[in-house]
Amino acid sequence: MATFSSKPFSPSKRVVALGLPDRTERGARQADRDLLAQAPATFIDTTHFDTVRFPPPAWALDAFSEAARDGALAYTGYRGNRDILESVGRALNGFTGLPFDPHAELMLTPGTQAGLFGALAALVDEGDTVLLVDPDYLFSERILRFLGADVRSVPLTTGADSHPDLGILEDSLKRLKPKLLVFSNPNNPTGAVYSPAVIARIAELALAHDIWVVVDQLYARLVYDGKPFTHLAAAPRMRERTVTLFGPSKTESLSGYRVGVVAAPAAVIAGIEDVQSITSLRAPAYAQHVLASWLKGDTAWLAGRLREFDGLRQTTVAAFRALPWLNLEPPAGTAYVWPDVSALGQPDSVIATAFLREAGVLVSPGYQFGASGRGHFRICYARDEKEWAPALERMVAILDRFARAAGLPARK
Repeated sequence: MATFSSKPFSPSKRVVALGLPDRTERGARQADRDLLAQAPATFIDTTHFDTVRFPPPAWALDAFSEAARDGALAYTGYRGNRDILESVGRALNGFTGLPFDPHAELMLTPGTQAGLFGALAALVDEGDTVLLVDPDYLFSERILRFLGADVRSVPLTTGADSHPDLGILEDSLKRLKPKLLVFSNPNNPTGAVYSPAVIARIAELALAHDIWVVVDQLYARLVYDGKPFTHLAAAPRMRERTVTLFGPSKTESLSGYRVGVVAAPAAVIAGIEDVQSITSLRAPAYAQHVLASWLKGDTAWLAGRLREFDGLRQTTVAAFRALPWLNLEPPAGTAYVWPDVSALGQPDSVIATAFLREAGVLVSPGYQFGASGRGHFRICYARDEKEWAPALERMVAILDRFARAAGLPARK
């Protein structure tokens, strides 16, 4: 009797590139898997917001349920439900000051992540040079590598008011002649919010060197202390070359609904539509209807959420600053902190493993966010206050132990 053996699987080069094989000794994706394999039965996951402590607004479930009761709403065009697109267009006009054509310049996507992939896939050819701020959102580089781009880094400046190094950006534009610049604002993972002057200079450079810009503005409403937020697409002549990602997954805790929004020139939206048509077809049709109330009449609600996040921000920063050797700039936006623990001389993967095993806390190691992320980790502090205070104490105690072993000053 004949026997058959399964053919060994060999991942495509694109899949291998997703793992950033040059980022750690095992590759970033395998390092991620190895970390999770050591997770205890229960742990605090700070890689995302706590949507139990910070639930979505009441209107979200009402809108979803009402839509789900109407089977006629199960299917939409690839770009989204026409009525919802018009509602989103009006909301974004109020938020950004830009009159986006809802049927030509907007697209609803299955979360902002799908919008990012669709935008990059529509713009980037294999071999294209792309500038990416470092550190930045962990999946931006992975998607670019998957698409075969030649990714070059533009570092953030250090200290207060961190921003992309404009001198290095200008030099890179002159030398490398890239097709595209990609960055998030507010920055994920550092929480930096770029000033109007920085955004204006990025716009000037983009125009002078004739490049596209993709900017992830997912956290544009999570900004503290009255700091101004500037939309890149609103700069003179930038609408024609800017792709902006928006969404309710973080501020409004709607991640589970999987809806995002892309605003871009009509030709780019058409390209993203083509990509989405062969991947997910459309954003979840019933979930699209939660956007009918998005960005509308929630000033008091948003102010309350920001107060809660700000309290957690201050608690978190104060806890880590008890370690005199640790560098940490308070974030101006998002709900993340980005401690610099490079003084310990330990790989950030070692620190992350100790947190998970001994403190029961999962953090995002810095290597995920760019080459300059080594020696850092990202923590989301949008957590339940009752569990967060003791978790911070456990993490600080672990770092203090590493510091004593390295001969650094003990905690205050």
